[in-house]
Amino acid sequence: RIKSFLKKENIDVDRINGEVLQILGSDGKNALLQSLLAILIQNNKKITTFTSPAIISPLDRIFIKNKFISLKNLKKLGNYLIKSKAKLTLFEALTLIYVLTIKKLKDINYHIVEAGAGFDKDSTNLWSSPKIQAITNINKQHLDLFGVKTIKDICKIKVGSLSKNTNIYIGKQDPKVLKIVRKILKKNPSKKIYYGKDFKIIKDKENYIFKDKKGELRLKANQIHSEGLWEGVALAVKIARDLGINNKVILKALPKISMKGRIEYIYKGNLRKHLNRSETLIIDGAHSIKSALNLKNHLSKIRQPLYGIFGIQNNRSPNLFIKQFRGMFKKIITVTIPKTPNSMPAEKLNKICKKNNFNSENASNILKAIKKISSRDKKTIVIFGSLYLASSFLKKN
Repeated sequence: RIKSFLKKENIDVDRINGEVLQILGSDGKNALLQSLLAILIQNNKKITTFTSPAIISPLDRIFIKNKFISLKNLKKLGNYLIKSKAKLTLFEALTLIYVLTIKKLKDINYHIVEAGAGFDKDSTNLWSSPKIQAITNINKQHLDLFGVKTIKDICKIKVGSLSKNTNIYIGKQDPKVLKIVRKILKKNPSKKIYYGKDFKIIKDKENYIFKDKKGELRLKANQIHSEGLWEGVALAVKIARDLGINNKVILKALPKISMKGRIEYIYKGNLRKHLNRSETLIIDGAHSIKSALNLKNHLSKIRQPLYGIFGIQNNRSPNLFIKQFRGMFKKIITVTIPKTPNSMPAEKLNKICKKNNFNSENASNILKAIKKISSRDKKTIVIFGSLYLASSFLKKN
């Protein structure tokens, strides 16, 4: 449908000015995008980005040079699509708004485009020869969405239709997944760069060391708190080095990376005011088993009592997800994610928590959940289980 619209409008995306860097996978796409964005801006490049989902505002989805798309332009292009009577999903419409925005630009160096859940039939699968296609961690979190049963099927959807004229970067994968990906890509003639073989990142005390054939680079960024996020940074560093970006530029950019809702510490805001100064607040959009384990690893290093505010979508395996945190939380308050039809009701989620031996109860909203937990005692409160829950908190905060 989206290609039919572009053909009707006589728009050839391959002729749009600027190199295209595509990002796809299951987990870590936004971490890679934000890392690349920070590095390329530090290198004085002019960038556009298309990302999903929005965290604070729908305008977050489209970034042009140094600011997000304006509400005026979003409405203008949205109305244009409505008048065209094209039958589009919301994601397809937003993709087209992005394409219509960037097609007129003349001085852009790179367009960083984040795919949706899949790729073979994704609305962002438009470019025949992008500069780079980068694959982050692939896992089973989208089985229900695609109506498939195995990780092999997921891998085919993610990487089976990659360009045959690009540079393919494969981030860190489970060994089983990596084997499947290698087999699928065996006949693809594009250059392939693999985590482990061509680059890697290792932890050395409090620092992370990046390694590839060009040598080592000691990385440091205090706002990045999990191994999974660092894997995304490593993939960005490898891409940046291969694009010829100076090591000093890369290192200077790392502290400027912004990862909203990804193990993010919240120090101020409207909702934060309802907590005492002795209470630490963390927001994390973890919703897959992979991201749950990343969050768990970070929380295991915290030497304060842990309290959780937990909301999750029905199709995110709530029972299996919360099992990853057994023995960690002193108490969990379950909530229904606001304005999210697929959210598991707080009462039902509370029963799942109790079944897994958590001390839990439910609340009607995030603020009431905060009030049930907050006291003068030192503690760390974690709001987790969904990017939509993280988004809801951050908007109100």
